[in-house]
Amino acid sequence: MHIILLSGGSGKRLWPLSNEVRSKQFLKVLKNPQGESESMVQRVYRQIHEAELSATVTIASSCTQEESLRMQLGDEVNLVLEPERRDTFPAIALACTYLALEKKVTLDEVVVVLPVDVYAELDYFKTLKEMEKVVLSGDAEIALMGIEPTHPSEKFGYILPGVQKSSLVHSVKGFEEKPTITRATHLFEQGAYWNGGVFAFKLGYLVNNKDILPPFQSYSERYATYGLMKKTSFDYEVVSRCNSLAMVSYKGDWKDLGSWNVLTSVLESPSLGNSLIKEDQGNTHVINQLDIPVLALGTKNLVIAASYDGILVADLDHSSTLKEHAESLTKAPRYEEFLWGTSQVVDVPSGSKSRIRRLMISPNSQTKPLVNTQLLLHLVVIQGEGSVEIDSEINKIYKGEVVTISKGVTYSLISETELILLEVPIAD
Repeated sequence: MHIILLSGGSGKRLWPLSNEVRSKQFLKVLKNPQGESESMVQRVYRQIHEAELSATVTIASSCTQEESLRMQLGDEVNLVLEPERRDTFPAIALACTYLALEKKVTLDEVVVVLPVDVYAELDYFKTLKEMEKVVLSGDAEIALMGIEPTHPSEKFGYILPGVQKSSLVHSVKGFEEKPTITRATHLFEQGAYWNGGVFAFKLGYLVNNKDILPPFQSYSERYATYGLMKKTSFDYEVVSRCNSLAMVSYKGDWKDLGSWNVLTSVLESPSLGNSLIKEDQGNTHVINQLDIPVLALGTKNLVIAASYDGILVADLDHSSTLKEHAESLTKAPRYEEFLWGTSQVVDVPSGSKSRIRRLMISPNSQTKPLVNTQLLLHLVVIQGEGSVEIDSEINKIYKGEVVTISKGVTYSLISETELILLEVPIAD
């Protein structure tokens, strides 16, 4: 089995902790069995291996997420990076082309595609094996996962099951997009399943199907023409046109952690970071990524989230509408994580386009080569020891030193210990 994990997201639904370069799947707000912090993508990656599926894993993602994925999953993780975001059909097509032409996966092997940010029990991942069996048996060209719903919901699409073929497998009678709550109640009563957004099919079904995907001789050719591919979903472009579908049902814990209301329901503690909740009237959660403290006093049914990108105070029942409001607040991210460390904007002087940043370089790390586009750039060493490489010349730097870099000069920072610097640009 070859698993493709779809890692997308625009970073708006869990604002202000998530942003364009740090989508919700990278937030380390969950706990692993050892009680250590982990993100959604780390949890899913761990569970796939714990389920003993004997599967290879490839992650389809955008270029902006590469460093976050390697930082959280390791340098050896298989990545297929989209040159631009174009929805699930192009992303899956690119990843399947990579498996066929770069990894030389045979066309009769099964590919299973699922989202990287699902929150479910281990049995969810074991259900993937049942989906593989359905496809290998020839009972269906595409197998889907149907989640047995616990309540009517207008937040999910639905699969309408047809003839029951076994205890877990049904034919598929039809689909419904996210319905009204009235319609969702009817679907729930009629035994419809939530559409889990999981697909299983033989690799050849997609890459050898000229009606779906024009053939290419190389992965690089597909990559180079990626921007010409239709920007549409896999459900619409492929699943809706397939006449041989089956649904494998899953019953168990399953959540889409796409809103603060749902995410806070799985957190082990109501308070994360430098925060304090007192005289709580019930169901208040504080997630604070800042150094300054947050105190919630006598609050009820609130989420308070603080990061370098902003502060959110919201009634949990209204948190599902956050994305539409966050759009108007979004600016360039003020906090970013890299393989070498972190970058944090500490000040944006009034009337200036310059951003003063605090850089933390992890021990024995090096930044990528950077080019100064400002008139001057002053680097103030606050803590640690290391070196600065300027136009191929390396010089040691220590606490208290100031390094000045002229416009157009290429430089990189190298740490021996943890190195903290203040980056102060002087604009033209």
